[in-house]
Amino acid sequence: MFTIGDFARYGRVSARMLRHYDEIGLLHPDRTDPSTGYRYYGAAQLARLNRIIALKDLGFTLQQVRAVVDEAVGPEELRGMLRLRRTELEAAMAAAAARLARVEARLRSIESEGHMSTDDVVIKKVPAVRVAELTGVAGGYEPQDITPVIGPLYDRLLPLLGEAGLTPSGPGIARYEEVPDGGGVVVHAGMTVSAPVGPVGDTGITVVELPAFEAATVVHRGSMDAVLPTAQTLARWIDANGYRSAGYAREISLECPEDREKWVTELQEPVVRATA
Repeated sequence: MFTIGDFARYGRVSARMLRHYDEIGLLHPDRTDPSTGYRYYGAAQLARLNRIIALKDLGFTLQQVRAVVDEAVGPEELRGMLRLRRTELEAAMAAAAARLARVEARLRSIESEGHMSTDDVVIKKVPAVRVAELTGVAGGYEPQDITPVIGPLYDRLLPLLGEAGLTPSGPGIARYEEVPDGGGVVVHAGMTVSAPVGPVGDTGITVVELPAFEAATVVHRGSMDAVLPTAQTLARWIDANGYRSAGYAREISLECPEDREKWVTELQEPVVRATA
């Protein structure tokens, strides 16, 4: 038998919590000394305590926990519940990390206002190029809208190109257009290819020829979730040098290692001379 202090230590909980569990009928001690009122617990009760704590971590109320453990949830069912909770927590952590990246990008953009060099912005003629692409629709142009759409598109595109016998002949090209009714952004995930224009079998891939255009360009280094300061530097240069934007910037994937922080992407924003 364990004293309440020892049992609390082995269970990694507080003695105060054990007293509360006793009071609400969730976990009674094996024995209570009638003369001193001291509580004593058996080693077998650690199994019930583990289930109580696990279920609490899943978000159950103590009343719900009591109902579940009294029905004798088996180890396999409990493992399944914990796996589900783990998945939910991992998703929440990933979402929080993405939000943090966006906040940091916004902070860098604010901190760099008036200070970030535009020396690396270059005006150039972008030649016509042929790309094989898949298309989807994002709810907006923010990273949290674009990333969940464009990532899966590229994940599908590359294997499908291999199955169709098409070998990329140049970099990946991501481009964007407004949905006609203003209900989002059309996302085109493409790879440069040398292939006839038109559908590629029943793969869903279409080969299109993108016309040449004049672009203001700048190279972004790092994850595209943190592209905001680079994109706004480009916007400031366009405004300050007598141009205006003629559409969304293309994203040319120059280097795409597994570590997204080492990506190198050229932004190519179509521009025309501003009129007075």
